[in-house]
Formats: sequence, C-alpha cells, structure tokens
Amino acid sequence: MSTDESHSEKMKALQTEQRKKTSEARDAGRGLILVHTGDGKGKSSSAFGVICRALGWKQKVGIVQFIKGKWITGERQFFANFPDQVDWHTMGEGFTWDTQDRDRDIAAAEAAFARACEMMSDGEHDLVVLDEINIALRYDYLDINAVIDGLKARSEHTSVVLTGRDAKPELCDYADLVSEMREVKHPFKAGIKAQRGIDF
Repeated sequence: MSTDESHSEKMKALQTEQRKKTSEARDAGRGLILVHTGDGKGKSSSAFGVICRALGWKQKVGIVQFIKGKWITGERQFFANFPDQVDWHTMGEGFTWDTQDRDRDIAAAEAAFARACEMMSDGEHDLVVLDEINIALRYDYLDINAVIDGLKARSEHTSVVLTGRDAKPELCDYADLVSEMREVKHPFKAGIKAQRGIDF
C-alpha cells in the first residue's frame, strides 16, 4: 500500500469514528458553563471570541468585568458597535494591587455579581461573560457557593463564561467545559510592555 493509500485509509477510519461520536452526541437542552483559567494569556481573549460567535447568530450578550478598571481596551471599543446586542458593565476598580482596599474590592465584586445575576436570570441574554470573576473568588471577595447558586439560577437557555486564573475546584466541577491556558513564553518577562491591539 502506498503512502497516499495508507493516509486515505487512516482518514476514512477517523472520519467514521468522528461521525459516530457526532451522531451519539445530544443537545444539552440548556445553556453551558465554560471556565477559562490558567496562568497563560488568552482567557479573556477566548471569551471575547465566544462573544463574536454569539453576535454572529444575533444573540444577546452580557459582559461584567470584575477586576479591570475603566481603562480603554480594543474589545470594549469594538463591542460598543453592537449596542442592541451587548450589555457591557465594567464594575471593577482596577487591579487588586492598585486599589489596596479589601472592603472596597469586596463591595465592587458583590455589586458586579448582583448585576451578573440579573442578566443571567432575566431570560433576555443568551450569553453572559463574567470576566476575571475567578480573581474575585481567589481573594474571597465572593463566596464560591453563592456564585454557583447564581449560575444554577440562570435562565435555562443562558450560557456563561467565567474567566481568570486559579479557578476554584468547585467551579471546575460544576462547569461543562474547563480550559486551562498555560504560559510557555510571555513578552512582559523580556521587558516588553503591553501592546495596543494585542494585549488590550
């Protein structure tokens, strides 16, 4: 058997296997919970990619940013072009090392999660992104059980993406999908500052 014939046979076997898996898969009949975590870059960026998919299907999206402050980002400017489809709420006051006020950070996180719960349960949003909520959980600004209760109370068709490093094990257990970004190399370690259009 030639190399081409061997390759063709392998691909046919893979195709058969994949079609079998696809035919056996079922629709969840509900929105999914996706967790993007890990120490590598790309957690929020990946969530914004999911938002683009939702917008492509004319779905309504809610975004709550838990840590990032009011600084201007490319994604925020871009999604402002979709005022009828995107509800954007930046409710953090900046990075935790900037505020240096635990009580203030807790109050901001609780207000952000209250807004998130409204959007998750209102039945109007197909997708809600809780950007950097894992950081709020990491520092115990929010209670993990309260967050999971909020996710459970969401509208049946609403999917939720939760981003940030150090996702709690309880959240990962509850989620339908958990993706971990692993840092291999980062320009900041070489002294290169964050780049407009790449990092923000």
